[in-house]
Amino acid sequence: MKLIRASRRQAIRLILGICFLTYATSFALIAQEKSVRPGVNAPIQQSMESFVARGEVAGVVTMVLANNDTLHLGSVGFSDIANQTPLNIDSIHWIASMSKPVTATCVMMLVDEGKLTLEDPITKFLPEMAELRVAGGQAATISIIQLLNHTSGMSELPDGQQYNSSNLAIAADKYAKLPVLFEPGSKWLYSQTSINTAARIVEVVSGASFDSFVDERLCKPLGMRDTTFYLDEEQQTRLAKSYAKSPEGLLKDAPIRLLAGKMPTDRDRMPAGNGGLFSTIQDYARFCQMLLDDGKWQGKQILSKESVLRMRTPTTGELKTGFTPGNAWGVGCCVVRNPEGVSQMLSSGSFGHGGAYGTQAWIDPVRKRTYLMMVQRANFPNADDSELRKEFQRLASDL
Repeated sequence: MKLIRASRRQAIRLILGICFLTYATSFALIAQEKSVRPGVNAPIQQSMESFVARGEVAGVVTMVLANNDTLHLGSVGFSDIANQTPLNIDSIHWIASMSKPVTATCVMMLVDEGKLTLEDPITKFLPEMAELRVAGGQAATISIIQLLNHTSGMSELPDGQQYNSSNLAIAADKYAKLPVLFEPGSKWLYSQTSINTAARIVEVVSGASFDSFVDERLCKPLGMRDTTFYLDEEQQTRLAKSYAKSPEGLLKDAPIRLLAGKMPTDRDRMPAGNGGLFSTIQDYARFCQMLLDDGKWQGKQILSKESVLRMRTPTTGELKTGFTPGNAWGVGCCVVRNPEGVSQMLSSGSFGHGGAYGTQAWIDPVRKRTYLMMVQRANFPNADDSELRKEFQRLASDL
């Protein structure tokens, strides 16, 4: 009888031990699973997953910052649909026109150094621009600020010629021969040539190639290791593919048109200040945080407070600007004057820029927030006003 009781006690202990071990293991697995993706906001993540499931985009990376605190950072979907390669937070994206605030920042660095002013005529640095003429044949007097707020009136090169220059000097020579569409300062017209002309001025004034200036003066100080005009072989493996939605509703491969048929690793092409940069969401967040912190990064003043304020202050008066309502233009940045539509959740004075394939960064200096989205969809009806962006902004504003 004693032997039977002892056996029962041992069996009970064994069962209890197994139960405890199972519970502990399950708890550890749950904790481990949670630690894999810290800081992911479930409503944002689920909403972005729904856009992937409906075939609107291949994948999305989203991020919300409050000063230096990450409120949300998540990725969903694929960087390569055919190979079922997951899109990760360190996936590299072509950020297109999100390059424009970077170019403006480079110009403002030279303003800080007293090497130029925004009111300087561009002919002071690019004598070839004296060839520019408005209708009627009069010389066009264009200032640097008009390059950066899209009121220069400069026109674009024909399709197929916009990005086939090997450097910015060659491109600027081509721009000097184009007609100026209106009296500079009288209208707002989004101009790629204007921003590339500003990038060329950075080269002339600094004596460095534009890509070297961006790398040495901005990317390295901010630790933006994956932000570049020219990917290396390793970075190429992390580049998210670009897609366009077909008439049948399927996502098909789409080229990065700015590359003009060349590879992202090919250096035989100009460092286009209007839209040539590749980056990750965390890299670009560092750039945004610097601007949000009045030009400081980790205690070092990268750009003066005065220059940041000028970048985010409207410079276009009452001109209608942008691709969504309620906006003005600062220096290389869109500025929310009247929050409405896709920007209705933002504070007045928020500033930032989007990209052709749906990327977006908004900096809200009132709430001290930064909202970022990386996606590679080529043919949104309006990349600045996509349903994807609206839904992300709606959910992100509640954090």
